[in-house]
Order: sequence, then structure tokens, then C-alpha cells
Amino acid sequence: MDPRSTAITETLGAEGLRWFRAPGRVNLIGDHTDYHDGFVLPLAVDRDCVVAAHPRDDGRVTVHSVELEGAVDVAADGADMPAAVEPAWGRYVAGVMRALADAGRAPAGLDAALSSTVPVGSGLSSSAALEVAIALALTDAAGFELPAPELAQACQRGEHLATGVPSGVMDQLVALLGRADHALLIDCRTLAAEPITLPDALAVLVVHSGLPRTLARSAYADRRADGERVAAGLGVAALRDASLDAVRDEPRARHVVTENERVLQFADALRAGDSAALGSLMLASHASLRDDYAVSTPELDLAVDLLVGHGAVGARLTGAGFGGCVVALVPRAQVRAVASKTVTRYRAETGLDAGAFEVHAVDGAGRLTAPVGT
Repeated sequence: MDPRSTAITETLGAEGLRWFRAPGRVNLIGDHTDYHDGFVLPLAVDRDCVVAAHPRDDGRVTVHSVELEGAVDVAADGADMPAAVEPAWGRYVAGVMRALADAGRAPAGLDAALSSTVPVGSGLSSSAALEVAIALALTDAAGFELPAPELAQACQRGEHLATGVPSGVMDQLVALLGRADHALLIDCRTLAAEPITLPDALAVLVVHSGLPRTLARSAYADRRADGERVAAGLGVAALRDASLDAVRDEPRARHVVTENERVLQFADALRAGDSAALGSLMLASHASLRDDYAVSTPELDLAVDLLVGHGAVGARLTGAGFGGCVVALVPRAQVRAVASKTVTRYRAETGLDAGAFEVHAVDGAGRLTAPVGT
């Protein structure tokens, strides 16, 4: 049995457990576009959050974590104020529970335990993996169902309640809808998702900068407000609807408009197997995030440069920025060499404890028929 399953059953006992999982994600291109009704192109990755649970009848929900300290104990009707829950990771549980209660979930209690292999603060969406896995356990316990787009939106609202950060819906949606061996072209206005096959010849390599990313202490909300101000001034519903000519002198908005176009071009390049186009679009995206949106760091910039210098087709920061990870597409035969050379040089220049790992596209969240590893 997987060590995570062993730890969970030691906490809850094995009798009557129902198991659920939700993956993290890496975004190949299209950051800070989702909350402007734009386009994104992420994939669900083989790092996940696993939750096991059994029902209880006293109107309480308790959640333990294998990796994190403390335990959550909150009302099953979502009455607890999410932002006030301790330990801090439990705020995501309380936020999702409040959002599901508002959507009509009955106050069914449960005992649960979770374990996650998604690195916290990496920009690979550990929070959404937790939210979606918990949401599956909560809806199952109450016999309550929501279509995937609505469940993603409930989890998104749960994160807003937990953190106060006005994040978009990409992370929760790809956690639910991910497809093995595919990226998803997501229209964040309609929530439509089109799977696009990833090329066999290219590996997806992630490099962690060694700088944790905490959105609640970043300028994330300021960036969103900047874009919404421009959209309002133009009289459009969202920057998705703005033309490049209309935003040429507004760097934040210019990033969103040009990034949306890059996402669509990237999808075309994936379909055509055009590696050169994929690489140039990733580099253009990173430059825009660095220069127009101002969410990169010198360390992320260095990681991108080193990856490309050592043989990656293209690279860019992934996620919200302000730290976290860089994603690269690398010829599969060279992925180990590129990872090793990049990390060695990066550590020497920054003194930071970076790490690199290949990720693979996996299916989205769901119930497991048996504990992990069995």
C-alpha cells in the first residue's frame, strides 16, 4: 500500500472509507487571463491530493492532513467563517463547505484525512487540488451532485472565501476535467474545454525556483483590478473583448490581450506539432509576464534562460508568478540532462534549493475504487 494510504488509514481506520483524488496542474501558456474571461492551456499533472472519508451523524466535518499540522473541525452546514478557521490550510475546507452549502448541499458530516504530493506554494495549484478533492468527499457524503463547471466555480468561490484572493477558475476546472496525455484549451467565459494531444517527442519539465509563492501577500488583486479598470474604461465586459489597438498603452491589459492570442496560436502549434512555434510563444509569454504584467522575479527569469540555454524548446513562468515554478518543453531524450544542468547552474548562481521534475498529463479528479497504491 502507498505510504499515504497507510498514514490515512492509521488516522481514520480502514472501515467504510471512500477515497477521492484531485490532481494539481501546470499551465503551459495563458496566465492572468482566466479572470478576464480569456483562454488558458493547462494540463492536470501526476501530483495530486488524496482524500479518504467516512460519514458521521453529528453535523461536524473533521479533516486531518498527513503532511500539515493541526486538524480542522467545522460545522457541516458551512456556518463557520472560512477566513477565521485554524489551522490556515483548513480555511480551504471551510470555504468549499460554505460554497457548497450555498449551492444546496445538505449538512452531512464526515471524518476525513488528506495527503498531497502537489508542492505547496509552487504555482502548481495545491490549493485547487485540495479544494476539489474535499468537494468530491463532501458532495458524496451528502448525495449531492453538481456538473463539473458548477463544482469548479463552487471550489473557486471557496478559495475566495478562504484567502480573499480574487483568483480565476482555471485551476479547479482542469483539476476536474483533465485528460491523460492531453492539455486542455479552456475558454474561461463559457468554461468549454477542448483536449489537445501533447506531442510524444516533448516532455513537460517543471523547475521550482526555490521561492515560495503566496498570493495573499502578492500584488495579484492589484493586477486584476488594473485590468478591470481598463475594461470598464473601454466599455467592454472583460479584457477578453478588447482589441490590441485599444490597450497598446496599458501594459497590464496589453499582456492579457496578447496572451489570449498566444494561447490560441499555441493550441494551433500543438495540433500541428510545430515545436519551434511552441518555444517562441512560451518565451514571448514569459517576456510579457515579466515586462507588461510585472509578476516575474530575477530568479524565474534566470531559470527560463538556463532551461533554454541547456536545450529546452521553450520555457516560461507558470501560475501567478511572484515565485513558484517555471515550465519548459524539452526534447524527451534530453530531459534529464537539461534538468540536471539547469538546476546545478541555478543553485550555483542563486544559492536557492531549486528542484526539477518531469510531469505527465493525467485524468481529472474522481472517486477511487481502492486506496492509493492498491
